[in-house]
Amino acid sequence: MNSAASKAIAVNHVLNSILIKDRGRLLAALIARLNDFQLAEDALQEAVFAALKHWSRTGPPDNPQAWLLKVGLNKGIDLIRKGQREQRKTDDLEEISVDYMEHDSPEAIPDERLRLIFSCCHPSLEEKSRVALTLRTVCGLTTKDIAKAFLDSEHTMGQRLYRAKAKIKTLGLRFAVPEPEMWQERLKAVLTSIYLIFTTGYLTEDEDSRVLSHEGIFLARLLNTLHPNAPEIEGLLALMLLTEARSNARIDTTGCLVTVEDQNSQRWRQDLVDEARHILSNAVRNAQPGPFQIKAAITDCHMTKPRPDWQQMSLLYQALWQFEPTPVVALNWAVVSAEIGLVDIALQKINELKNDLKHYQPWHATRAHIQTKLGMKAEAIMSFKLAIQMAPNAATRKFLQQRLNTLER
Repeated sequence: MNSAASKAIAVNHVLNSILIKDRGRLLAALIARLNDFQLAEDALQEAVFAALKHWSRTGPPDNPQAWLLKVGLNKGIDLIRKGQREQRKTDDLEEISVDYMEHDSPEAIPDERLRLIFSCCHPSLEEKSRVALTLRTVCGLTTKDIAKAFLDSEHTMGQRLYRAKAKIKTLGLRFAVPEPEMWQERLKAVLTSIYLIFTTGYLTEDEDSRVLSHEGIFLARLLNTLHPNAPEIEGLLALMLLTEARSNARIDTTGCLVTVEDQNSQRWRQDLVDEARHILSNAVRNAQPGPFQIKAAITDCHMTKPRPDWQQMSLLYQALWQFEPTPVVALNWAVVSAEIGLVDIALQKINELKNDLKHYQPWHATRAHIQTKLGMKAEAIMSFKLAIQMAPNAATRKFLQQRLNTLER
C-alpha cells in the first residue's frame, strides 16, 4: 500500500472518530449560526469532504473540530450565495466565520446541543418527526437506520425529516432553550420524545433497532449533563436505567417474555440499578415531584425482592394520576389494585376503559389476567385470544399462549 493510500485511510479513521464523538456538537454549533437545519447538515457534509481532500495531503490539523466548524461555516456561506440569499445575512455570517479558529481545543467550542434538542422536540412538530429529527441531528443516526427502527422506507423517513426541517424554517421556530415560563411545557415534549426513542428500541426484537434504547439513555445523560439537577430529567434517566438493567432477563432461553416479578434478579445489571437509585434519590430530594420521577419510583417498587411492593405502587399510581389522568395509567393502576386484593374493583375499572382501549393490546392481556384471577374461564380465554392476535412481538405472543394453554388445561 502506497503512502497516499495509507494517509487517506488514517484521515478517514480520524474523521469517523470525530463524527461519532462530536457530530452533534458540531451540527448544533452550525445550526445556531446558520439558523437552518438542512443548510447546516449540508455545510458539515461539505466540510467533511474538504477534510478528506486536504488532510490526506497535509495531515489532520491540531484542532480538527475547530477546522471542521470553520470550514463548515464558510461552506454554509457559499451555499447561501449559490442560493442567491439576501446579502445582509451573508455579511453577518462572514463576521463570525473565523471565530473558531482562535480556539485551541475542541472543548472551547460552545456546546449548543441543549438548544438543538429543544428545537428538534418543539411541540409544533409531530411526535414521530420530533423523534426522527432528534436521532438524525443529535445522535447522528443515518436516515436509513432511523427508517429501519420505525419500519419505514428510507424514502418515507427522508421525506418526514425534510418536512420537519422545513416546518421549523417556515414557522420561524427559534433555535433556543425556551424562556422560563415555557420551560416545563417544552421540557415535557423533550422528555416524552427521548422516552419514546428508548422504549421503541427496548421493546424491539430486532438487534439492529436495539440501538435506539442506548441512544435514548445517551440523550437523557446528555440532557442531565447540560442541565443538571432538574428532577424530571433525573427521573427520566433513572426510569430508563432501571428498565435497561432488566434487559438480559426479560426474555428466557425459549424466547418467551418473563414478567418483572418472575425475572431472575441475578441477571439484572446491578451497576445500572445502583446508579438509577442514586439519581432518583437526588431528584426526590428537590421536592418537585413529576410524572417521570413517579414512574421511576413505580419501576423501582416493581423490582423489589422477594416480591414487588404493590401497596406502595398503588399509592404512587394515585400520585401519577394527578399528573397524567389517562386511560393507560388507569389500566396499570387497576393491575396493581388486583395484586393488593381488589380484584373485582380492578375488573370493573378495566371494563370501564373499553371505549378508550379496545384497540390497545395490553388492555386485552390485562383483562385476561384479571378474569383468570376471578375464575372467569370462558371470558379469559376470549380475552387471551384477542391479546395474542394483537401481540407486538413473538416473545409476548409466546408468553400469552402459555397462559392460555394453562387455562385451557
